[in-house]
Amino acid sequence: QELNELKLTTRQKIRTLLVKTGREGMGDLLNYMEEIGFFVMPASTQYHGAYEGALAEHSLNVLDIAEKWGVAAYGGKDYNTIHNSVVVCALLHDVGKCGQFGKPGYIPNILTNGEPSDKKPFEVNKSLLNVPHEVRSIDIISRFIDLTEDEQFAILMHNGLYGPFYKELKSDDASPLYMLIHFADMWASRVIEK
Repeated sequence: QELNELKLTTRQKIRTLLVKTGREGMGDLLNYMEEIGFFVMPASTQYHGAYEGALAEHSLNVLDIAEKWGVAAYGGKDYNTIHNSVVVCALLHDVGKCGQFGKPGYIPNILTNGEPSDKKPFEVNKSLLNVPHEVRSIDIISRFIDLTEDEQFAILMHNGLYGPFYKELKSDDASPLYMLIHFADMWASRVIEK
């Protein structure tokens, strides 16, 4: 009962925040997120948030950190110019972890003895081709709402040196939006959710 209330609260917060951005098509994107299990998906296979519902919680954590840091580091007036982009990128950067093509991104990790693994409760779905979740995220989002170039870059590169495109990062590309999303994601996953 309590876990279901927490999920509902998380779901409501995310839906409200994304609708407030005023992006055309957001309602359809939110419906699709329900369909692909965004609000019940784990955030990872074994590290941060390896439990049902953690992906949505992680997304809210990233937004919370990005907003606090954004206002503190960028200043309230300048931060307001990118606020909607921060909301979109923080809450949707990992939507690709839900999978695609009717296949979930993470599935329960069942050991050869038929028991679920305690050490690594989930595994990446082997029936999906190895497309990075960052690419899947942009593809999924772009079917429903328009993303700016800066938003696409922030989502694609949010894992920074830990992501598949780290060789493509250049210091000239480090916009405030990208840096906020990257650092907030790292702090959430490696400090808060560890």
